[in-house]
Amino acid sequence: MGHPSICTCGYIAWWYGNPAGSETSQHLTDWYTFTHITHGFGFYFLLWLIAPRVPLGLRLALAIGLEAAWEIVENTPFIIDRYRQSALARGYFGDSVLNSVSDTLAAVFGFALARVAPWWISVATVIAIEVFLGYAIRDNLALNIIQLVYPNDFISRWQMGG
Repeated sequence: MGHPSICTCGYIAWWYGNPAGSETSQHLTDWYTFTHITHGFGFYFLLWLIAPRVPLGLRLALAIGLEAAWEIVENTPFIIDRYRQSALARGYFGDSVLNSVSDTLAAVFGFALARVAPWWISVATVIAIEVFLGYAIRDNLALNIIQLVYPNDFISRWQMGG
């Protein structure tokens, strides 16, 4: 879809910490990597609920497929434009291929954690990630979904610090 393989800045960073910066979603990791870990937790539990007898390896493959599908959808012009309606994503132009691969690996990490951790640790981790991101950058997976589905001016103002 015309997205760059790596950041057009010409280098690869392990971490990019400005959630509203032009290089967000261009490097290996950023604040939104945490939301993809949460995807992995969610995919593990969803597939555990609807396909408990399916071998773990196949469930992991399905989770990777779901995450990869989201990465494709997330980088369509329609979704990019929806994100731009949000206060924090006005300059967003999509993920680099490297970032999409890294986000998919983050989801695999979340899936693996959900597999080995007790369910209550998984739930606590997801809640902790949401609270941490809400505090640190005024955004998280829940707010991201709300702003994607039904952009809200109150949330946008709060995200901008107002």
